[in-house]
Amino acid sequence: MQAKVSWQQKMHFVGLGDSGHEVHLDAKKEIGDEDLGARPMELLLMGLGGCTGIDIVMILDKMRIAYDRVDVLLDAKRAPNPPEKFTEITLTYEIDAIDADVDKVIRAVKLSQEKYCSASHSLSATLSAVVVVNGHKVYDDRS
Repeated sequence: MQAKVSWQQKMHFVGLGDSGHEVHLDAKKEIGDEDLGARPMELLLMGLGGCTGIDIVMILDKMRIAYDRVDVLLDAKRAPNPPEKFTEITLTYEIDAIDADVDKVIRAVKLSQEKYCSASHSLSATLSAVVVVNGHKVYDDRS
């Protein structure tokens, strides 16, 4: 896999990956930029959410579990000092499923986190999962 980010102006970059899709990246307005794109750390979080979300949808489809909504909410804590890396990320999976077997939904989340999601395995932050099915919290592995 390869990607390229190209400087445009000030702190604005455009990224291009193997898929051919462009992504705009920029710094905060507070440091003097124009807010023309997502922050790099936001994209890292969104990439994690997208990776595990795709896993969940594929696994639920294989399990023949029908769903109306799959949202992954990511709440990240960062170190206070540079490089301000992510130290803890909580992923809350909000899944509206029709006649869902809650245990299978939890299994889908665990399979994504423990086996399939390459993005989560590429981060050194502590990852936690919360699973909400049809509006009810059914799993929380935070200590």
